[in-house]
This record gives sequence, structure tokens and C-alpha cells, in this order.
Amino acid sequence: MSRFRRTSIAVALIASIPLAVSACSSSGGKQTTDSTADAGGAVAGTPTMKVAMITHQAPGDTFWDIIRKGAEAAAKKDNVQLDYTADPDATKQAQLLQAAIDKKVDGIAVTDPNNGALGPAIKKAIAAGIPVTMFNAGGTEAMGLGALAYFGQGETDAGKAVGERIVKDGGKKIVCVIQEQGQQQLEDRCAGVTTGAAGASVERIYVNGRDDSAVATTIQAKLTQDKAIDWVVTLGAPFALDAIKSVSGAGSSAKIGTFDTNKELVNAVKDGKVTWAIDQQPYLQGYLAVDALWLYKTNGNIIGGGNNVATGPAFIDKDNVEAVAKFAANGTR
Repeated sequence: MSRFRRTSIAVALIASIPLAVSACSSSGGKQTTDSTADAGGAVAGTPTMKVAMITHQAPGDTFWDIIRKGAEAAAKKDNVQLDYTADPDATKQAQLLQAAIDKKVDGIAVTDPNNGALGPAIKKAIAAGIPVTMFNAGGTEAMGLGALAYFGQGETDAGKAVGERIVKDGGKKIVCVIQEQGQQQLEDRCAGVTTGAAGASVERIYVNGRDDSAVATTIQAKLTQDKAIDWVVTLGAPFALDAIKSVSGAGSSAKIGTFDTNKELVNAVKDGKVTWAIDQQPYLQGYLAVDALWLYKTNGNIIGGGNNVATGPAFIDKDNVEAVAKFAANGTR
């Protein structure tokens, strides 16, 4: 069994995680949510903590709904007042981070898709005495910045596993679709695909991930132009769903594989419209990023002991999708 199918040791923690639907709102690029969901179960008797979670979520990207649900569940359990904000523009995300520092929150959980823009602000938070956890993006920089812990998958390694699997399945010509320029973790995924797919052709194409119709149109044009393309790899579930339309519209026989999941994507795997998805367990990332801050503040614990904690990657395909589907229906996978 490949190491990409093994369950991470961090998954053992999920057994005690209550699943909850969070209350959230979005407006334009910046999105905010307060912790108001009822996660069920006992709530910690520790004093209320204020934690800021700041991500690079783009409007409409349902992947982050799963992150938020995990964060909200941990916040409810830990008696944490959670302030969620997001902006896909790295400069604006850094401004949100500065706003959290100015509020003197008790802890910050943050993604780092562009270390040049966000690294200095993360260091500033730590210098101000605010503990920081990182998750989802920025794993190679996290420990050097001084973060307590990082929760996520190795993006290059995940991409390599994708490339290896495609070649094993007979793939010869691959397009790797990047939905947001300037985010290092996305570039790392496609770089990994190129490494893993040694002997096959891999081409990166860039799409406007904030416009589903534009994504579908761009992919369809590429498939129409080059009938030799036999695999489309997308880097997020919504874009894989767009690619289904593209493949059909182009009359292509290309297969689709993707990073990340949502309820609709899991159903697409069940239906055979998407061959497989890479699961990095976003619910777990959101949960652990908040819970780790509570554990550190209340008991001095550091999850991972100074090393990154892997939440993935693992393949979801026709062989195991049913085991995931019931959780996806709850919006937590």
C-alpha cells in the first residue's frame, strides 16, 4: 500500500472531533465569520480565548467551507471566540493579519500562500507575543517563521504522487490547471506532477478561478485545440466540476483528476466523471489549527513537536469513495 493511502497519525485525533455546521458570511474578496455554531458536547471551562483565522480563500471556493467547519467545531469545544477573515490577494491578507495583531488576539491561525508578502507579518505577530499556527499553505516556511505548528500536506510530494499515478494508468499528455496566479502551493503541486509524470508531457494552464464559466471555457478551448491531451488535473474541487463540462463540450476523452474535495466532487467520483481526488483533510486542518492554540495557551502543549503534521495526501477513488461519501454529505470531507 502506498504511503499516500495510509492514514496520517494526525487522523487519530479526529475521533473526538464533534462535527458542526458553522455560520458564515462573505462579501466580495474579504470574508468573515464569527464562531456561533453549536458543535455539541461539552465546552471547555477555560477562559474565553480570541483567535483570528486568516486565509487566502477566494469567494465561492467551497473547499474553505470545510476548513471553517473544522475550525468552528474546535472553537466551540475550546470556548474560543473565532474571527475568520480571508482575501486571495496576499497583500490584503497581510493587512488582515496586521489587523489581528492590532486587536491583540490570543492566537492566530494563518495560511501562507505567498511568503514574501505574509512572512514578515507572521514574524511580527510572533514578536508581539501572539502564538501562531499555520495550515494548508506555507509548510516549508512555517517552522523557520516561528510558528508553533503546521497542519497540511506536502504539496510537491502530493503532486508527485499524482504524476506517478497518471503515468501508471497510461497517461501521456497532461494539463495542470492553476486557478490563482502567485500562490506557491499551487505551483508546487504542478511541479510535483511534472516530476512524478516522468516520460509524459505536462503543461500548466492558468484560469480565472473566480469565474466558473471562464474556467470551463479555457479548459475546453485547450482540449479542443489538442486532442492528444488525455488527463486534466485541477487543483481544487470546483474546477474539476468545471472540467467535466469542458471535456464534454470539447468531445474529449481526457480523464479528470483533482486535488481536494467537496460534496459534489465526491458524487462525481462515485459517478465516474472524475477518476480520483487527492484529500488533504481540510476539516482536520481547520480543527487542529485552532485546537493547537488552545492546547498551547492552556497547557503549554505543541502538536507535532516542532515538525509539520501531515493531514494528507491520500487518494479518494472508486475503491474507497463510499467510505468518504457519508462525511462529504455533512460537508466535512
